[in-house]
Amino acid sequence: QVHLVESGGGLVQAGGSLRLSCAASGRTISSYGMGWFRRAPGKEREFVAAINWSGDSTHYVDSVEGRFTISRDNAKNTVYLKMNSLKPGDGAVYYCEAGLGGGGRLNGGGYDYWGQGTQVTVSS
Repeated sequence: QVHLVESGGGLVQAGGSLRLSCAASGRTISSYGMGWFRRAPGKEREFVAAINWSGDSTHYVDSVEGRFTISRDNAKNTVYLKMNSLKPGDGAVYYCEAGLGGGGRLNGGGYDYWGQGTQVTVSS
């Protein structure tokens, strides 16, 4: 089992940037795919970005491609999401997820552990 804690969310103006962090504890995540998902009020959970265990492969939902960057530091057991050029539509609770038992695939499937989330609000 793994415990995930997201941080770095907040209120930002459109066009601004934020960097989310996801610190894992309980076990190492270095062998597993990791992902970021988000849920806006009244909407379904949405895949945002994923990274493979080594960090050399990533995948993004089309709406954030070129603006967001997922990365990981396995030595620190931490995953990041750098978000640039934020838009009001990016506002949501962002969740870090780990694919321990499910595979943690780059297409957003196979994630079975997640944290409490961090709120991102983008003002227009």
